[in-house]
Amino acid sequence: MFAGLFAVFAAILYKINTDDTEISQDAFASSIVVGPDAEVLQASVTDGIIFVLVKEGSKTALLRIDPASGKQIGRTDFVAR
Repeated sequence: MFAGLFAVFAAILYKINTDDTEISQDAFASSIVVGPDAEVLQASVTDGIIFVLVKEGSKTALLRIDPASGKQIGRTDFVAR
C-alpha cells in the first residue's frame, strides 16, 4: 500500500514539474493603453487574460485585457464604503 501511494505522489510531482506550456510572444499585443493618468502597479496573466492593477490619481482599478488585441474587456473600480 505504501508503494502504491508513493507511486501516485511521484506521478503527480512528475506531471507538475514537466509542464512545458509556454505562451508565445506573438500572442501578446505590442502595446496596451491604460489611460493618461494611470500608473501600473502590477500585471499578471491568468487563464489567457492580462490583469493589470492601476492607480489613477486617488482611485485604484483592476483592468482585464485581451492579450491578442490589447483591448480592455473589463474593469473593476475599487471604492471605499
